[in-house]
Amino acid sequence: MRFLFFSFLVSFNFFVSADSLDNAGQNVEFDRFVQSYKKSMVAKLRKKGIPGAALSVVKVDGGEFAYGYGKTKRVGGNPVDSNTRFRLASVSKTFAGSLAAKLANEGHLKLDDTVTKYLPDFHFHSRDKKLRVSHLLSHSSGLVPNAYDNLIESRMPYDKIKVKLAEVEPICSPGRCYGYQNVMFSLIGDVIEQSTHMDYDTWVNEFLFKPLNMKNASLGFNEMTKDDNYAHPHVRARKRWYTTKLKPNYYKVAPAAGVNASASDMVQWLKAQLGKYPSVLPKESLALQTTPQINTKKELKRRVWRSKVKKAQYGLGWRIYDYRGETIYYHSGWVQGYRADLLVIPRLELGFSLMINAEAGILNELTTDFLDMTLKQYNKKRA
Repeated sequence: MRFLFFSFLVSFNFFVSADSLDNAGQNVEFDRFVQSYKKSMVAKLRKKGIPGAALSVVKVDGGEFAYGYGKTKRVGGNPVDSNTRFRLASVSKTFAGSLAAKLANEGHLKLDDTVTKYLPDFHFHSRDKKLRVSHLLSHSSGLVPNAYDNLIESRMPYDKIKVKLAEVEPICSPGRCYGYQNVMFSLIGDVIEQSTHMDYDTWVNEFLFKPLNMKNASLGFNEMTKDDNYAHPHVRARKRWYTTKLKPNYYKVAPAAGVNASASDMVQWLKAQLGKYPSVLPKESLALQTTPQINTKKELKRRVWRSKVKKAQYGLGWRIYDYRGETIYYHSGWVQGYRADLLVIPRLELGFSLMINAEAGILNELTTDFLDMTLKQYNKKRA
């Protein structure tokens, strides 16, 4: 059976000054670059039979691009457009990190404070006096990786899961080792609520999504499914992709995995990360969130990047890599039926986001393609 894939160019805007030929030249260069990448990306998505994807690219003083590919469901779905919602999964952590950095910069909380200052009823084995807010956001609490993720996938509510963290004996003191977390990371939502007397969802919606004009972005299962314009999850079986049921479980840890967003939303998020909205995320907050907190040596062994990444660290909800001599800020996300990647190259003032509604390793290849094409294209000027 043959399947039709629909590709729609849904927004392609340039910032061209009438008296600046140099800037016009940059826009043409960006246009050619993005179209070249898109052509390669579409070919690979079709080859792998990926149902749908959402691509966002931003270059400061160069242009912005939002593109929807394919369908929301493999059979009988709607065309993906720039407003189609995808799950960001762990890319949601970048929102928590940015918000925490913003609140710290504004004096609402202190990253060096103990967690028990804000959550006096929370106990962390024998290390209450050592566990800091920054440890939550940098996966450096000392817990074994992915502690109690199995309970996230159960029917147990978050409030009961977080209490069980006290039962886990850390493998190191806070700040000494890296162990990726979802439950422990999401305590930042509780800290924010206690320190500001406003819940995490309200902060994200009112102080990130709305001022950044992220019109389709949301938190939670109900917002994801409020209308038909969302990408349904797909899993691989018998050499084909099958639409599966959207599961609500990881939405219970909203700071770690609760955000939904479209290609047009991610354009706005990338612009904010590139300093285009200082009233929302000032440069001090952006610098704070990408200040390394812990080394993540395990990331040096990632199959796709292990020959290219020379240093790997984690800040506040953001990964920080030395990729072939270039500092990049990055995060990936993966829940059943979805994959997402987010990338910022600060020196080049360029950002990239790609989301797919399938659990496919092709995303790693496509992000690597973008990185390598970008460095080849824009590093010509340094040669």
